[in-house]
Amino acid sequence: MTERTLILIKPDGVQRLLVGRILARYEERGLKILGLKLLRADRALAERHYAVHRGKPFYAGLVEFITSGPLVALAVEGPNAIAVARATNGATRPVEAGPGTIRGDFALEVAQNIVHASDAAETAESELAIWFRPDELVEYGRDIDHWVLAADD
Repeated sequence: MTERTLILIKPDGVQRLLVGRILARYEERGLKILGLKLLRADRALAERHYAVHRGKPFYAGLVEFITSGPLVALAVEGPNAIAVARATNGATRPVEAGPGTIRGDFALEVAQNIVHASDAAETAESELAIWFRPDELVEYGRDIDHWVLAADD
């Protein structure tokens, strides 16, 4: 099932010069990039993104961190893209993330765990709408897709 999802390379990933290496991991898995931008999230954007956590003890820290520096917002598409992106990221707690995952290889703490990926189809849809306008997502075919994706039955 082809899905779309949002991935954020958080400010720690940008500051640690990991953007290219992280992007490569999603592309190497076969996910297709539909949208990509470097930006600095303002407080209003961060609060919309983390609205589900409003009122929780860690909410203020989330907003403060995501607005602390530039980040990369990424819209990707592919079969089971949500699960694939989350598996590529690894467990939220880096100590539980396996080797070969982004968090398992690059992160030590939950507060600075390098990346975010939507956790469900509904979340992906709403998060993509927060970070990308429809005209910022580019539809295109890829010549490699017949090598990466199964033929439709």
